[in-house]
Amino acid sequence: MVSVVQNVAIDCADAYELARFWSGVTGGPLDPGDGPGSREVQVTPEQGPVLYFNQVPEPKTVKNRLHLCLRPEGSRDREVDRLLGLGAAFVADHRDPDGAGWVVLADPEGNEFCVLRSESDRAAADS
Repeated sequence: MVSVVQNVAIDCADAYELARFWSGVTGGPLDPGDGPGSREVQVTPEQGPVLYFNQVPEPKTVKNRLHLCLRPEGSRDREVDRLLGLGAAFVADHRDPDGAGWVVLADPEGNEFCVLRSESDRAAADS
């Protein structure tokens, strides 16, 4: 017997607004029954688990112990720029001169996540 990951739950101050950000990141739609003021909101990406946003009263106070790692379809660097435009904040740059590595960003509520090299970035570095 095994267990299946049903969703990734993210505690937050404003479930709807944070879900809107992550909907823009992943391209996954918000659950049709969710709207402004909803205390629980889901985003369902085409690939990967459901992202479940749960509104809680306490604020985030320390670094995440669990975070999402994103592998963009196109260039990592263009994706970082796009995500910053959506409202992400820059946290740390772990890119290496050879193109390897990742970038750490934070969503509008301070939850850290990583942007990895895309498959096309990796293929270009190998050729």
